[in-house]
Amino acid sequence: MARNNFLPRRKVFAVSLAVPGIMIAASTPSFGAPTTNTPLHIMKPAPLPRFNFTDAQGQKISLAHFHGKFVLLNIWASWYVPCRKDMASLDRLQAKLGGPRFQIVPVSIDTGGLAPVRNFYARNGIRHLGIYLDQSGSAMTAFNLQDIPAAFLINPQGKLIGIKAGGAAWNSPAMIAFLSQTMSANHSVDGKGAGR
Repeated sequence: MARNNFLPRRKVFAVSLAVPGIMIAASTPSFGAPTTNTPLHIMKPAPLPRFNFTDAQGQKISLAHFHGKFVLLNIWASWYVPCRKDMASLDRLQAKLGGPRFQIVPVSIDTGGLAPVRNFYARNGIRHLGIYLDQSGSAMTAFNLQDIPAAFLINPQGKLIGIKAGGAAWNSPAMIAFLSQTMSANHSVDGKGAGR
């Protein structure tokens, strides 16, 4: 994999996702430029592992709850500094792109439940993101994660189409343009979407 000249000294970690019959892997530097030309590693639509989480009201939900829209699933924790940096940027991205076609679903793996996440949102002015919890950490196992934050772009049919390991400038003009272009390319005129 080609790397930019300034990246060799930067910490690089991998996220691997076990999908029935295949292994998907993406490597990006933590809080640095991606190792490819794109902000996310884009791939052919692939099935997602199943896992359940809860919303702020304690209702058990799954990713199927968001069927019909593009979802940026972000696995994070309030106590982990790299995740903290990501959340403000994700909040601004949700404010810009969020709506009936796109939603960020930040799933916290905090074992303390709702209280630390709600406190984190209040302290950091997070106003546009919903609260989703995975106190058991099942997302780490389901997605075979080695580190967080980790983000997964999901198409309206519930298929994985992109991975980002580590932090990102989520609300940068380049990321917004990239996500808008990716969503347009993966969504057909009839609204059913491409790449089933």
